[in-house]
Amino acid sequence: MMADKPAPKPGHFLPGGEGEQGADSAESKPAVAAPLAAPTRRLSGEAPPTPPQLSGSRIDSKRLSGTRLGPPPPDDPAAAAYRAVFHPEPIPFVPKKRSKALVAAVVVAALLIVGGGVAFAAKVLTSYDDFVANPMGSPSVRPSDGATTEPTRKVTPDADVVTKNPLYTAGKLPVVRCQEPAYRPTSKENVRSYYQTLIACMDKVWEPIVTKAGFEFRSPRLIVFDEGQETACGVQKEVSSYCPDEQGGSVTMPWQDLMDHYPTHKALARADMAQSLGFVYGAHLQNLTGIFDASDNLRDTAANPAGQLEQDRRRALQSNCFSAVFFGAAKASFPLRGELLRQWTSLIQHGGDENTKDKVRDHGSAKSLTLWMNRGFASTDPATCNTFVAAPAQVS
Repeated sequence: MMADKPAPKPGHFLPGGEGEQGADSAESKPAVAAPLAAPTRRLSGEAPPTPPQLSGSRIDSKRLSGTRLGPPPPDDPAAAAYRAVFHPEPIPFVPKKRSKALVAAVVVAALLIVGGGVAFAAKVLTSYDDFVANPMGSPSVRPSDGATTEPTRKVTPDADVVTKNPLYTAGKLPVVRCQEPAYRPTSKENVRSYYQTLIACMDKVWEPIVTKAGFEFRSPRLIVFDEGQETACGVQKEVSSYCPDEQGGSVTMPWQDLMDHYPTHKALARADMAQSLGFVYGAHLQNLTGIFDASDNLRDTAANPAGQLEQDRRRALQSNCFSAVFFGAAKASFPLRGELLRQWTSLIQHGGDENTKDKVRDHGSAKSLTLWMNRGFASTDPATCNTFVAAPAQVS
């Protein structure tokens, strides 16, 4: 029975073992080295058989055809290919020689980049410091030696603009032939044509004086408004006015009251047209020479309302004086005589603040108005119209 047979010895069923079948099984054959699995665990105390060792790089071609384990021997034809793949010769390191010109160019470029960055940062930081110190001002250039520098352009104080203006030293107005415009206030278009003609004549005589004083001359824009119309100077009612707007200054003139009064008071309407335009044109001269704005600034810093009103009167009385300077220079051609002159004088004498509806003392009393109008008319010199240096009693 199979139970009586002894257990097969290790390797019994392997090729060449005792269990191999066939005619050659009884014959002894040389042992052939073959890869073995790890020894199985033994229950008995017998030591496991020693696995066969590989005796070279080749294995029986019948068993493992073409299989190679490990490097071939040196004399093998495949040895050179093996070395080329698995042990190539190291590539020698040969340092390249850099062009001196190239190195110099790289260094110069780096210096330029670094230097430009430093200069840019210095400029930005300087501007930032100036802005933080004075947000409303312009950045100033810091001197390298640490000393402070004065602004390149000096600003004239407002008090000097009104009291020492170059217009006062530009000289007298020359005698000018400027006749009264022939347009009568019987329509809006006639009133517009009257003012356009008189403005052109005033421009002709005042432009050389303003330019000589060092200022740019611009003719004022004319607006003839309807009652209650909104203009560059706001909503207008009956009175003429001036405003220094973006167009270089606008004179705004009424026309409806003139047309109503002309049929019964012809000389008064004509005198009113000439005097009203002369007054607002005088304000335009103040705007061109900086007196208008400077006077506003002085008014804003007055100690009390009385001081503000006094500043208003000085400016208004000067405007009327400039008007009289022009008509004094044109008296030979502009017919201020007879009934027209009497109506002109009446307008001045009754044109003071005390005769207005609201009694606000912002344009001057009849006495002060007469004083400055007579001065301007007699002298034809803007220097005599410096109301900003006059005693308070003269600008009441």
